[in-house]
Parts: sequence; C-alpha cells; structure tokens
Amino acid sequence: MTIHYQNVYLQDTACVCGPYEKKGPLGKYFDKTYSDFYCGESSFEKAEVKMVKDSIQCLLKKSSLAKEDIDLVVGGDLLNQITATTYGSYGVGQGFVGIYGACSSSVLGLILGSTFIENGFASNVIGVVSSHNLTSEKQFRYPIEYGAPRPNSATFTATGAASCLLTSQKSSIRMECATIGRSIDYGQNDSNDMGRVMAPAAIDTLTRHFQETGRGVEDYDWILTGDLGVYGKEIVKEYLLKKYSIDLEKKYDDCGVLLYDLEKQKEVKAGGSGPACSPLVVYSYFVSQLRKKKIKRILFLATGALFSPLFLYQKENILSICHAVSLEVVD
Repeated sequence: MTIHYQNVYLQDTACVCGPYEKKGPLGKYFDKTYSDFYCGESSFEKAEVKMVKDSIQCLLKKSSLAKEDIDLVVGGDLLNQITATTYGSYGVGQGFVGIYGACSSSVLGLILGSTFIENGFASNVIGVVSSHNLTSEKQFRYPIEYGAPRPNSATFTATGAASCLLTSQKSSIRMECATIGRSIDYGQNDSNDMGRVMAPAAIDTLTRHFQETGRGVEDYDWILTGDLGVYGKEIVKEYLLKKYSIDLEKKYDDCGVLLYDLEKQKEVKAGGSGPACSPLVVYSYFVSQLRKKKIKRILFLATGALFSPLFLYQKENILSICHAVSLEVVD
C-alpha cells in the first residue's frame, strides 16, 4: 500500500547519541553526544529517557517552537511499554501516539505523522525514536552482566535518540510518498542474525514500492535500508539482482553499515541496529545532503524484527516488517 502526500514537509531534525556512535564516521553530524552509556543518569533506562528529552528539546530549539505548538508526538522504542518515549516526551504537544515497529519505528512514525498532517488533523508533528545498547541487550537477549559472546552475524544496538518535525508549512524537504510494509515470515529464528531475519521484508517492500509507483532504482539518488547490517545488505543486493534483475550496486547502502567504522570498531560485529540506528544516519548526514541539494530524492526503508524472547523460547519464528518513505527536495 503506497500513499502519496502533497502537503507534508520535513522542517527540522535532531540527533543525539552515545560514545560508539560518536566515534563513528558520522560523529560530526550529530547535535549532541554522550561520553558513556549513563548519559549522566543513574541507570541505562533513565539514560534512554534523557536522550529522548534532549533530542526533542534540541528539535524545538532549532524550529523556534514551544512544546505547546506541537499538535502530536508519535514515537516508540524497544523498552517494555515504550517507556523511554512516554517518559521522554511527557509534557510535549497536545497529543501522543505511542508506536511499536521495533527498528522500523522511525519510518512508521513518519507515515503516521504525515497522514495526520495530509488530512488536516495536525499542523506540527514530532516523530521520535530511541534505543540504548545496554537496555536492549538486557531485554531481548541476555543480562548484560552475563557477558555472552556474540557471533559475527550479530548487530550492535545503537545508543541514541532521533527526532524530526513534520509540518504543513512549506520547507526545503517534502515527504513525497510512503509504502506501508506487511509482516513477513521467512522461517528465521536466530536473534543473533537480524540481517537474515529482516532482509526479506526489505525486499518485499522495495519491490512493491517499485510496482505501485512505477519507479525504479534510477528514480532515486540513494536507497537506504536500516538496519540490516553487512550480511543482510548483501542478501538484499544478491536476491534483487538474481530474482528481479534490479541492480542496487551504485545507489544502495544500509544505515547499520554506515553508522560505524566496521574496520576500526570491531565490537559492533555486523553493524548497527535498533530504532535509533537508521534515523541517526538519515536525519543527520542524508538530510543535510538534501538541504544542500547535493542529492534530490532518497528512499528510506526501515526494517524491524517483530519478536519477543518469550516467543523464541516457544520455538516461534521471528516475523519482520519494513516501511518506506520517499523524501525529496522542493524546487
């Protein structure tokens, strides 16, 4: 299902991140960075709440808006009951919509916020997502004190928060269209190989986007998935070329690969993951390239693994999903 927008614009973005992301190749593009995982707080969960607060405050300052000027906040994270977002966005805006799309939450938020604006129900919408390496590892895999070894296929949950302001007021970047994903079951059940789990969802959404819009690779300056990591990225490229003769080689990359220096930061293994991973890349570097008109249109596909440890213990497969949005420069 593809939706086209006529009157939705991306006005501003704000990104804050932890120490590993700060040391990565995009460190200079972030608005605020932290030197450790506590971010000045007494727990990792409170640190994630602080990142959400700081990201929103930075965004409001950039846009010269007060928290009362926001009609709606749409956001989510990986903590139980999306508590980082609910606590971090408390007091901002006239309404709040909490979402859970796992690592696809950023684009899901863009789609929901844009749909509210396009239909005249809101004028200013903040989309915000967050993730924290140590809160996520604790919740989805092992207690962090356990020190479990990680295989090379494992991805590294990004520590950060990313927010954006969608508005009905014309700006230099427009939300052009969106393709809503669907749950995919490809028979995968390894929580340490998220790239293999989510790659089929990225393939499904991308091919449906091309079919429903009549477009191809040539219609975009960049096609960005997030966050498949090294191995998931290769699966997407190889499968699309073999099955559909779609060659992504020159215009495609994955945000999980771009967020870190994989040669120097060996501890991240296959690359980044988490709801904050892909927007940290897109909202910082690629939005700046759009503003400078060095690129004109990008397709941003955020992937998510829809699972809980409980279902894995019960021998269920991991479902995945991918949502896509097209961002373009306003002439």
